[in-house]
Amino acid sequence: MKAVMSNKSAIALYVLPALLLILIIIYIPLVLTGYYGMMDWKGFAPMKFIGLDNYNKLIHDSMFWKSTYHSVLLGICSTLSLLIYLAVSMVLASRIKGANLFRKIYLIPMLLSSVAIAQLWSKIYDPSNGMINHLLTSMGVQNPPLWLSDPNIVLFAIFVPIVWQYAGFYIIIYYAALKNVPEEVIEAATIDGATPWQVASRIKLPLIAPVFKVTIILALVGSLKYFDLIFVMTGGGPNHASEVMASYMYGEAFSKYNFGYGSAIGFALLLICLLMTWLIRKLTTSGEDVQY
Repeated sequence: MKAVMSNKSAIALYVLPALLLILIIIYIPLVLTGYYGMMDWKGFAPMKFIGLDNYNKLIHDSMFWKSTYHSVLLGICSTLSLLIYLAVSMVLASRIKGANLFRKIYLIPMLLSSVAIAQLWSKIYDPSNGMINHLLTSMGVQNPPLWLSDPNIVLFAIFVPIVWQYAGFYIIIYYAALKNVPEEVIEAATIDGATPWQVASRIKLPLIAPVFKVTIILALVGSLKYFDLIFVMTGGGPNHASEVMASYMYGEAFSKYNFGYGSAIGFALLLICLLMTWLIRKLTTSGEDVQY
């Protein structure tokens, strides 16, 4: 084994299949998406090379920027919701009774598909027979909101099931990180007179900061790609009020059969995700990670 590890040719031979697989599955399709974005292609007739016309059209497309704004807004809301997940994880990690049961309850939405969750919450938001409006009416509210039909609130109505769907995922990540904080450090701080808030803010949070940075990237970049749940609940409506980049790309490519422009939107989505990832890493790597 030592002889193999000291042989660079042997190492390259072992790594080569994995590199080829990654190249074929990930990077070549990305490059092709950018290339197809320079085509005028309806799907049936031969492709026609039009250079950067689709990308130039994209820059001046108000609907694209509107869908981008919605995606970024969802990303910001998803990032802020991490604070709720973190607070719940800290409570669960503090040895309360029934913590195991609560962890399992929070994980249940992860077992459901996005389509099932979208159907479930569409029923809950139903203006006539939905649970929420029925509750509001019983409390005396005369005109309860039309959750999925009002352009002013539809995006936030969609955000609620998104928070519900991913709660278990982030809570389990934070819970595992908090459980890895050395007990002796917490006990020493407690003996020195530190309050629970000081233990949480000055010991636990700094120690799990690297995990928090990763979850910020996951939440923000993942939000930019939301599609299935939104598409099933509203289809991007009403009047494009819940249109996001992924649903706009789908509409252009598979409803209008404008595959060239749809590819340009997809490539722009990729570039925005890469930009956001770089920006987050740049903003969160200014200080050194805390170690005890």
